[in-house]
Amino acid sequence: MTRKYNFCAGPAALPEAVLKTAQAEILDWQGRGLSVMEMSHRSDEFVAIAKKAEQDFRDLLGVPDNYKVLFMQGGASSQFAMVPLNLLGQGGQANYVNTGVWSKKAIAEAKRYGNVNIAASTEDRNFFIAPSQSELQLSEDAAYLHYTSNETIGGLQFDYVPQVGDVPLVCDMSSDILSAPIDISQFGLIYAGAQKNIGPAGLTIVIVREDLLGRELAQNPTMFSYKVAADNDSMYNTPPTYALYLSGLVFDWLKNEVGGIDKMAEINQRKAAKLYTAIDNSAFYGNPIAIPNRSIMNVPFTLADAKLESVFLKEAEAAGLLNLAGHRSVGGMRASLYNAVPEAAVDALIAFMADFEQRQG
Repeated sequence: MTRKYNFCAGPAALPEAVLKTAQAEILDWQGRGLSVMEMSHRSDEFVAIAKKAEQDFRDLLGVPDNYKVLFMQGGASSQFAMVPLNLLGQGGQANYVNTGVWSKKAIAEAKRYGNVNIAASTEDRNFFIAPSQSELQLSEDAAYLHYTSNETIGGLQFDYVPQVGDVPLVCDMSSDILSAPIDISQFGLIYAGAQKNIGPAGLTIVIVREDLLGRELAQNPTMFSYKVAADNDSMYNTPPTYALYLSGLVFDWLKNEVGGIDKMAEINQRKAAKLYTAIDNSAFYGNPIAIPNRSIMNVPFTLADAKLESVFLKEAEAAGLLNLAGHRSVGGMRASLYNAVPEAAVDALIAFMADFEQRQG
């Protein structure tokens, strides 16, 4: 079987080494005679798997000791509700930055539970740029400020971390977590759906500063409580055990095969730079995002003649380049260059784009 190059925005490519390990262990995990999928989440074996995954994740990002790492379910979209339910208990108001589809969804959900101040929005600029620090209009009594560091659909990425003083900073990092080093101490809470740079769909990671636990609204369901999750080591109920196991394999791959987050960032920057250079050097392809805010994870691009999009996609798939269609809400093309997408995939895409332009341009 020949594996093809997968540019899907999520569920996304997983490292081939991880898939091979999972394949080898799926029937018999380390000689124990059963699969991880069949283990009790209370067993010594699975508790050890979960503890190693958490420690590797902490090591990769340098998570300080005063932060809890929670393995939760429901995807990042559940966090749109869980963040206000857990943090709005003090003040009932929050600041939100609007930079695209996912931040808009977070805003709409937060409005169900409290008052939302739009601290900044670039909707009037078609979300082609991130707001500057000077544009942020913050409510001083807000419980937190929420922003999306990388808009997966639009390919827009913040080139800075907003400065918010003593107000907790909350970030949806679903599509760029583990792609580059970050200073966790700048944030009150970070959340990320797994299915891009962490592992398979079904798991969501929350990194939350301990002093923010227990600020929840009275109506917060027990299963949505960060404090309950923290107090029970993310096992108040049965966690998504196999997704957690696979994510742990990804963390181990990042640490021991890639060489850590700094090395991964170098690779990611190189991959993205190659593709953006190919786009910029062509009159046939285009990218609308302001250069400082171009995502290194999600690269949308358009063709000079939109009528050629279906031809491009059909030929790309025949060439072994999968999932290059843009999101249904915006159209065009999109190449997601997550950690597990090898540099050879980007080289193959660039070569195909050049050939397609020569034949169709």
